[in-house]
Amino acid sequence: MQKQNLNDLQAFVTVARERSFTRAAAQLGVSRSALSHAMLALEARLGVRLLTRTTRSVSTTEAGARLLGTLAPRLDEIEAELASVASLRDKPAGTVRITAHDHAIVTALWPRLRPLLRAYPDIRLEFSVDYGFIDIAAQRFDAGVRLGDTVDNDMIAVRIGPPFRMAVAGSPQYLAGRVAPATPRDLTSHQCINLRLPTHGGLYAWDFERKGESLSVRVDGQTVFNNTFLMLQAALDGVGLAYVPLDLIEPHLAEGRLMPVLEEWWPELPGYHLYYANRRQISPALALVIDALRFKG
Repeated sequence: MQKQNLNDLQAFVTVARERSFTRAAAQLGVSRSALSHAMLALEARLGVRLLTRTTRSVSTTEAGARLLGTLAPRLDEIEAELASVASLRDKPAGTVRITAHDHAIVTALWPRLRPLLRAYPDIRLEFSVDYGFIDIAAQRFDAGVRLGDTVDNDMIAVRIGPPFRMAVAGSPQYLAGRVAPATPRDLTSHQCINLRLPTHGGLYAWDFERKGESLSVRVDGQTVFNNTFLMLQAALDGVGLAYVPLDLIEPHLAEGRLMPVLEEWWPELPGYHLYYANRRQISPALALVIDALRFKG
C-alpha cells in the first residue's frame, strides 16, 4: 500500500474517533481543509461513502463503521510496535500522555514527575484534566488516573497515593447568621458549590460516611464548576459550601479562612491508581513514569 494511502487511513480513523474534522486536524497537525479533501479522495478511491457530515458533527456510515472496526486495532498495533522499536534506543524519549483529576495531578503526579523531566530531557509529559472515566486506548492516552484499583481486564492498575478524606467547609462570612448543617441531609437548605461530571453531564453527588452509615446527597446552589480548585476559591469567596479533598482546605482551616462542616461525616476515599494498557512491551518513558509514581508508603 502506498504511503500516502496509509496516512489517509490513519487520518480516517482519527476523524471517526474524534467525530470532528476540527479536532482531528489539530491532532494530526494538518489544516481542516486538507483533511476534508483527503477524506473525499479516500472515499473516491474506495468508491464508497465513509463519513456523514453535518454542520455540527461527523459520524461514520455503515461502511465507515466497518472499516473503523477493522483498521483501528491494526493501526494501534503498528504504532505500539514502532514504539517498541524506538524503545531500543539508549536514552528513554518520547511523549507520555496522562489523563487525570486536577487534584491527582497537583498532589500525586506533578511533584514526582517534575524531577523526571530534569533527569531525562528527551521525555515529554502531557497532562489532560478530566473527571470522567476515559477509554485511554480510544483517546490515545498512555495512562489514566482514577480512585481505587478497579479497572478493565485489559488494564493494569498501580497505586500512586494513599487514601485521603473528603471534607466540607465554608467561609465564616457564608456561615454567619446561618444554621450549620447537623446531618448531610441538611445541606439541601444551603448554597452548595457543585461539580459537573463530563461522563454523563450530571452533578457530582456528595458522599458521606459515619460509623458504618453511608449517605449520598445531591446538593444545589448558584455555582457549578468542573475544577476542584475553582470550587475551593468559590468557598473562600463566601459563595457557599464546598466538598473537596481535605488536604486542599487544611491550610485555610488552620488560618480561619474556612470553617469545617459535618466533620464527623467526612468519608475516606481509596488512593489514586495509575492504569495503563496490559501490553507485553511498554515504552521506557512510560516505564520510568510508572516507577516514579508507584506509591511506596
